[in-house]
Formats: sequence, structure tokens, C-alpha cells
Amino acid sequence: MADAVQWLSFCHFFPLQKPITSQNMVPVQDETHRRLLKPSRKARLSHSDPRGWDGHGGEEEEEEEEEVWHQLYPGHIPTSPLQKALLAAGSAFMALYDPYRHDMVAVLGETTGCLALPNLRDKMKHHPEGYRILQERPRIRLSTLDMSRLRGLPDGSLGREYVRFLEVNKVSPDTRMPPKFVDDEELAYVIQRYREVHDLMHTLLGMPTNMLGEVVVKWFEAVQTGLPMCVLGAAFGPIRLSARKLQVLATELVPWAIRSGLNASCVLNVYYEQRWEQPVESLREEIGIFHPPAVPV
Repeated sequence: MADAVQWLSFCHFFPLQKPITSQNMVPVQDETHRRLLKPSRKARLSHSDPRGWDGHGGEEEEEEEEEVWHQLYPGHIPTSPLQKALLAAGSAFMALYDPYRHDMVAVLGETTGCLALPNLRDKMKHHPEGYRILQERPRIRLSTLDMSRLRGLPDGSLGREYVRFLEVNKVSPDTRMPPKFVDDEELAYVIQRYREVHDLMHTLLGMPTNMLGEVVVKWFEAVQTGLPMCVLGAAFGPIRLSARKLQVLATELVPWAIRSGLNASCVLNVYYEQRWEQPVESLREEIGIFHPPAVPV
């Protein structure tokens, strides 16, 4: 993601604002600018929301009526539609060139999710468990996970199989990048939540992190979320597969992933942190994910 920020910053015709810190924040004094730039009450979380978008507490600060800041959440970089288009084009090219450039995949998801993210947020708001997730803002990170406890859970439980997935594939939940280019703090949390449950999708779908497994998960997520980034990965990911794997993908895995995605309830409406003891098979049945095909992946 740093590459994308540097690249766009060098385009002097489309200057990119720097991330705002306590050292470079500048109050808006002009009344006309104040009306144009003043974020919504929900977006001014650094002043009015003691919780913050990442779910951590903080002391509430009173906002001076004369001083309004551009930053919507920690690390947010305001961008214009043109800047978002440039970032989307550049990150799409790099993601297709190297699918393991997760920073470019992240930028692509943020700059093209303007329609899909509000739809996902609305689904969460209208579901009891999803609404509670939006209110409590849980995070899936090593600092919030009791790995020893999860390793001690019975085989087949969500927690035990999730840890097994992380260890076998040598991945960490801490590699999920925080959002920067989403211009709404609640939608920023939605895409952060999507990223942090991605490995749980691998666990529930029984897919490894090789190219074939990633493509299958992207097909499921594309149907589930409607995120253009997922659609792009599902459509162009297979070009790197061998003829044998393409045949398995087309005849077995993609039809299953699409049927599961259509049949399943919204996967963001599951409070996974409270389901660690639940058997994976039971959770699959509850969500509506069909059992994976018995084919090598």
C-alpha cells in the first residue's frame, strides 16, 4: 500500500493529502470551507466517539466549534474520485501482475468498494449479530486471540481448525492491513472486518492458501460481498493455473463456491469470536455453506 501512496503523491497534478497527525493537523477557519469539509457527526469519531473505529476505548474530547479536522479514523487518507480511480487502476494492474501483493489487493478493495461496502454495512445493521458486531467493533489479531486456548479446543471446532489453518499455511491475522482510502469510518471497519475474517472463510471452506484455494475463496466472496476486488480475483486468478487445476476448478470447485455463496447468509453477520467452540460442520450448516467437494486442492 505504501507503493500506491508514494506513486500517487508524485503525481503533482493530483496531489495527495498526507496522513493527518497531531503535528500537521490544521484547523479550518473559513466558514464556507467549514460547511464543505465538516464531516458527519458519526465521522468525527476522534472527537465525539470514545470508542474509535478499531473498537479500543479512548477519552472523549470536546470539539471546538471553530476547528474541524479532515481525518475520519486513524490512518485515513482523504482522496478525490480522480485519485481513487488512479489508485484503483494502478493497484488492479499490480494485483494482476502479482496476486500475492496483498497491499495492492487492499488498495483495490478500498477504492472500488463504494457500492458494495454500504450494502454489506446495511446487511449487518439489519441482523442482530451483525448489528452487535458493528457496535462492539471486535478485532481478530494476535493481541486479541488466546492462541493457547484455541489450540486446546477439540479437533473439528472452529477455534482449533482456525489455528491449524494459520500454522499449516504459515499466515498470521496481523498481516491484514488497516484501511486508508475509505471515506467513512463505519465502512472502514466493515472492510477491515472482511479482511480479518478472510482466513476464517478459508477454514470454513476447507481451502488452502495456494492459488487454486485463493481463487475458490474469491469466487465465494465475490458472490457473498459483491466487492469488485473479489470479482476481479475470481475472474483473472485462474489464468495462472495449470490445465488440470483449471478443469477441477471449472467442473467442481467454482459451481460449489457459487452455490454456497448464494445459499449462505452474510458471513459478516457471524460473531466468530464467540463461536470458537462450535464445530466447523455445525457452523457451515448454520450459515448455509455446502460441504466441500472431495477433490485435491
